[in-house]
Amino acid sequence: MGYISDLRKVVGSRPLIMAGACVLIFNEYGHLLLQKRTDSLDWGTIGGALELGESLEEAASRELYEEAGLRANNFKFITLLSGQDMYYKYPHGDEIYNVMAIYEALDVEGIPTVNDDEGLELRFFSLDEPIPGLNPFNELVLKKSGYITKW
Repeated sequence: MGYISDLRKVVGSRPLIMAGACVLIFNEYGHLLLQKRTDSLDWGTIGGALELGESLEEAASRELYEEAGLRANNFKFITLLSGQDMYYKYPHGDEIYNVMAIYEALDVEGIPTVNDDEGLELRFFSLDEPIPGLNPFNELVLKKSGYITKW
């Protein structure tokens, strides 16, 4: 996150508007790939902030590779989320208001592999029942995107 890191040096932890992409990856059983995050030690979706000059689709592709070692031949746009409930405070104190494009990765290639220092583990989860340790912000994202309807 070079751009956001550079901004943080100037503004500190105060709230920023952060544009980014969230990538949902499903296996053949319809289970969602999540990563156990190093900063919060809970389960979250793949994704992150745009870098300067990058499109939302390029960010989705980059984050998919950086965080899970996967490539997608196509992305399906699901929705755009923003507003008061897209506020998030990281465990280290940085605050953001997300403007987040949600994509589903299609025709995914590779084997899920922790590929950077943001994740500890990758695992597929069924969305039929609550996921133990799911990050509350990511639960909200999945509900607002229509992927969680039963719980």
